[in-house]
Amino acid sequence: MAITRASLVRATTLILLFPILASCGMIEDNEFTRVGFPEPATKEGPGIIELWQGFWIVAIAVGLLVIGLLVFASIKFRRRSDDEVPAQVRYNIPIEILYTVVPLIIVLALFGFTAREQTKLTALTNEYTHVVNVVGFRWSWAFNYVDEGVYGTGTPGVVPTLYLPVDEKVRFELTSPDVLHSFWIPSFLFKMDIVPGAINRFELTPDKEGSFVGKCAELCGQDHARMLFNVKVVSRAEYNQYISGLRAKGQTGMLPPGILPKNETTTNAGAN
Repeated sequence: MAITRASLVRATTLILLFPILASCGMIEDNEFTRVGFPEPATKEGPGIIELWQGFWIVAIAVGLLVIGLLVFASIKFRRRSDDEVPAQVRYNIPIEILYTVVPLIIVLALFGFTAREQTKLTALTNEYTHVVNVVGFRWSWAFNYVDEGVYGTGTPGVVPTLYLPVDEKVRFELTSPDVLHSFWIPSFLFKMDIVPGAINRFELTPDKEGSFVGKCAELCGQDHARMLFNVKVVSRAEYNQYISGLRAKGQTGMLPPGILPKNETTTNAGAN
């Protein structure tokens, strides 16, 4: 069955319109512009969204260009009769240089923007007001509120809750006593590995009150799927009330942070 120009145009149109048509039923608020990411719940989140959007713009542009070239070649150079033999082209130096250099520039540009955003996200400052030592262990989590001198913990059967005050920068210090884990709060758009024998640190500022879900994102053994925790971003008054509740329960001091580097400890107190 012969492929006509009209059928090629129709097929190409459907291919190009499919992502748009498929997403029409999923658009809610600005969900479409986030391209599948959750609404960011930290002040650092919008920068990650912008980076993600940039990658999508480049990917769509490259995809449309490639599909357009395929359609163009299929139509212009299609076989028109049984006797016709197309011209044989061995190489074209300028074109080969072009399709080697342009992808290299695109990859280097994407790498540069990613490195810039990663540097900003992982930079440590003296502007934090709280320090939370997150201890990932098989198969749950412990949260040492370093400045307040209290802790909360969970078990595989009891999901722990991490409380954070809204609009206050928090330094997270990740440690483990056993194997590799990964601390991930999807709505914070940030994930960092927890490595025994190391202290991994980062700082974020939650800016939306609410409840969020966290989990381990590193396959760490039999009960990896049960390594869940909740996050509650609350007002300063509610945060203080929660801390007082932990003291009333006798959950004072710090749980062992796990395996630490030689001559290194977790931060004793937040900066003023």
